[in-house]
Amino acid sequence: MKDHHRLPPSLYVPPHQRRRSDYTFHPLPLSPVRYVSAYDDRVSEDREPQGTFHCANLDEWNRNLSMLLQDSVKQEVVSREKKDRRDFDKLAALATTLGLYSHAYAKVVVFSKIPLPNYRFDLDDKKPQREVNLHTDFLLRVEAYLREYLSKKSDRFPANSLARTSRISSPDEWLFEQPEPMPASKNTLDKILWRRSLQLRDRQEYWEASVEGRRMVKSRRSLPASKQRDSVLTAISQNQVIVISGETGCGKTTQIPQFILESEIEANRGAFCSIICTQPRRISAMSVSERVAYERGEQLGESVGYKVRLEGVRGRDTRLLFCTTGILLRRLLVDRNLRGVTHVIVDEIHERGMNEDFLLIILKELLSRRPELKLVLMSATLDAELFSSYFGGAGVIHIPGFTYPVRSHFLEDILEMTRYRLTPYNQIDDYGQERMWKMNKQIPKKRKSQIAFVVEDALGAADFKEFSPETQESLSCWNPDCIGFNLIEFLLCDICENEGPGGILVFMTGWDDISSLKEKLQIHPIFGNPDRVMLLACHGSMASFEQRLIFEEPASGVRKIILATNIAETSITINDVAFVIDCGKAKETSYDALNNTPCLLPSWISKVSAQQRRGRAGRVRPGQCYHLYPKCVYEAFTEYQLPEILRTPLQSLCLQIKSLNLGSISEFLSRALQSPELLAVQKAIEYLKIIGALDENEYLTTLGRYLSKLPMEPKLGKMLILGAILGCLDPILTVVAGLSVRDPFLTPQDKKDLAEAAKFQFSRDHSDHLALVRAYEGWRNAEEESAVYDYCWKNFLSIQSLRAIDSLRKEFFSLLKDTGLIDGNKSICNSEGNDANLTRAVICYGMYPGICSVVHNERSFSLKTMEDGQVLLYSNSVNARETKIPYPWLVFNEKIKVNSVFLRDSTAVSDSTLILFGGSISKGDIDGHLKMLGGYLEFFMKPAVAEICQTLKKELDELIQNKIWLGNPHLSCDTFKKHSSYLILKWTCKHTVNSYQLYGC
Repeated sequence: MKDHHRLPPSLYVPPHQRRRSDYTFHPLPLSPVRYVSAYDDRVSEDREPQGTFHCANLDEWNRNLSMLLQDSVKQEVVSREKKDRRDFDKLAALATTLGLYSHAYAKVVVFSKIPLPNYRFDLDDKKPQREVNLHTDFLLRVEAYLREYLSKKSDRFPANSLARTSRISSPDEWLFEQPEPMPASKNTLDKILWRRSLQLRDRQEYWEASVEGRRMVKSRRSLPASKQRDSVLTAISQNQVIVISGETGCGKTTQIPQFILESEIEANRGAFCSIICTQPRRISAMSVSERVAYERGEQLGESVGYKVRLEGVRGRDTRLLFCTTGILLRRLLVDRNLRGVTHVIVDEIHERGMNEDFLLIILKELLSRRPELKLVLMSATLDAELFSSYFGGAGVIHIPGFTYPVRSHFLEDILEMTRYRLTPYNQIDDYGQERMWKMNKQIPKKRKSQIAFVVEDALGAADFKEFSPETQESLSCWNPDCIGFNLIEFLLCDICENEGPGGILVFMTGWDDISSLKEKLQIHPIFGNPDRVMLLACHGSMASFEQRLIFEEPASGVRKIILATNIAETSITINDVAFVIDCGKAKETSYDALNNTPCLLPSWISKVSAQQRRGRAGRVRPGQCYHLYPKCVYEAFTEYQLPEILRTPLQSLCLQIKSLNLGSISEFLSRALQSPELLAVQKAIEYLKIIGALDENEYLTTLGRYLSKLPMEPKLGKMLILGAILGCLDPILTVVAGLSVRDPFLTPQDKKDLAEAAKFQFSRDHSDHLALVRAYEGWRNAEEESAVYDYCWKNFLSIQSLRAIDSLRKEFFSLLKDTGLIDGNKSICNSEGNDANLTRAVICYGMYPGICSVVHNERSFSLKTMEDGQVLLYSNSVNARETKIPYPWLVFNEKIKVNSVFLRDSTAVSDSTLILFGGSISKGDIDGHLKMLGGYLEFFMKPAVAEICQTLKKELDELIQNKIWLGNPHLSCDTFKKHSSYLILKWTCKHTVNSYQLYGC
């Protein structure tokens, strides 16, 4: 039901955390109908006599719901009565008038003061319950080894093998601080910096006086930003914070940082200044730094450098560093006051990324501690007043833009101009057989999709009478759900045959669209001919060298076509682009906090984004922009995109807040430019507690401290840590790296069966993650034999993705070494690397609580999660091909709601693996009864087996803590892993998880 304005503000409390008094509703004594909580096992459902038919008593329900509103303790009323389920619509309407929420579950109806999720496991009679058995012989062996371990546990680790650590070093510190031998006095240091400042000034004056330098200065002065140079520098010198609103083409991104650097160098403060300029994307940071260095007549790494994840260029004299926002946040982890930094420039703040909003809160607080620090906020749109007011009325400077004239053609203009005709079926985009469900979604249906619903009113009110009947007929059957592959192909042909030279930039929604359209174009006689067309893709998951290809100039007579996401909207200039095709959509994550489910769906872009896309065609010459949607739809767009902090899960953000000692998470986020929903914050905190990153008082644990130092999702960091401790780091490095890049398994449209068969050969154990490990190992072997291309061709693997995995593996290994979790001895860290079941256990440790139960039926199986009920697997999962999975559980990397909830990248695990390597376990109501996740997962076993499981789990947790516990003694990797008690416990855990293969536990 929709939210009612009279509903009092309240927080959603997960069902398993509620007290019985919070949810049990006691009806009036005179009531003949019994309303019982589904938690109450003492009362059975009333059954109606056969042949009778009763209706719900609305007057009685009105009294009961009114009493619920007056009760300050009770939260909801639950009924299992059939007549209440039958008349739910009437009861729901009544509840709405009273300001209550309602929901009908399988056999229960609920009325509540607070919003209700789509699924409640506490109301599901078929929630997971497992009986766990261990073979007697194996049980005796485990008991014996566990006794031996406990007896040796008192023999503490040798004192001389202990090492203390006072802090965790950051692997990115070198980017910002270049330690040098400290001079004997501050005066000596000042003299050194003064000499460097003079050198920087001489070098700058020499360049400006050279022929090339004079030509570059003249070119820069043609930019609108140059006319505002003096006013910008004056404002910066007189204010701690300024906001610069610069329209497309004004040159703010490349010029403002240069103005500051040049000014400091001219004043002989060049070596004393340190300017950090953040960009929202790595391609922007790299390309802008290269452009600025070029304009200064330098090589990268002299006065200008950059840093993005996995790579960077910085020298001794680098005074201006371009970096992604995440890099600056990592700097703040080790340097709360940004020691030595004189200027911080935050570019493209209008995009409202989560990292950018988070950074603004931190910088706002930092300014009071660093009154000499200068902050420059730059936006490409006219919403500068929002940021100005956030910083207490900071000054605003507006720089007009400059772009060459761009002619805009909306869909009605395109149809009229080209005489192209739309039908209900020539708009369906071809994604290939493996993604038929995406094609089926585009077939017109009575029930409109969300993307069509948003523009329904605009289309209904539009008047197309000035256009021909043929165009009006085409517009009447336009399908907003389609991207328009066929129309894009037609327009590309029309431009290539009828327009002058110039590159074409096509904005798509995501990788599926880009790859599918690219495959379609590659078989075209024009676009598949490299002598006529340079066909490129640009996506955030691509390696840097692939992204840089979009800036290369094609050979004479060859037209460049780039298929890109919104990554190409701002900050980058592709010199030869003169034509833009805009589909009007972008893949956007939205987060349903109530159901704890992220949704990744195409959505309409904002007006600002449409203007940015249009402007790409006029950066260097007059151009044209083709919008594949009517003008009336554009007018219905929102002005700005919803900030990312309001539409994504907040786990990583909350972990960063705690790692920076910023106090209460909720209180800190309340100071954001726009605060996220409190329920989303609660969900994030609950998740961090479940995985052990926060304790019950919301303090950062040592595990959480380490996780905050690793630039990845917390669950991936957990896998790396345990993989290092248990000696199976090598395969875990591959899994974590593989989940951080684009899927290396390719599925060409015309070879779907062969591609699926190739992937399936890597999976022999119901695991997408282990299939990835084997595919990478095969690639590594092929590389040694110089047979990489043949190997990837035969197995339908992406060479680029595998190379990215290889680079990330090295980066992650270095990170673990820098944090002290490993000592660099690869043989010790990989002593158990070939044990697939131990690797599976480590995957379980990281993915938990991403767990779903496998429910088998006669022909197949179904899957259920705690928060969603029934879910599905992505079609490219190796487990999606199976009719039976001989395991009771799947752990998964992520779930995404498209039309249904889909699980991506899953691994099957056994009961014993889940009990030992999942989260905390608690005793149930009877001996031999263990529970996890607040009672959602229940295990029944002999009391002796339950006791062993609990002891083994406790000792394993303690073992992990002994290795990573910050501030307490911990062993070097080598000594730790040779200790007898470690070896005994590791053997016990290893063979317990392996026991599933023998005994099915």
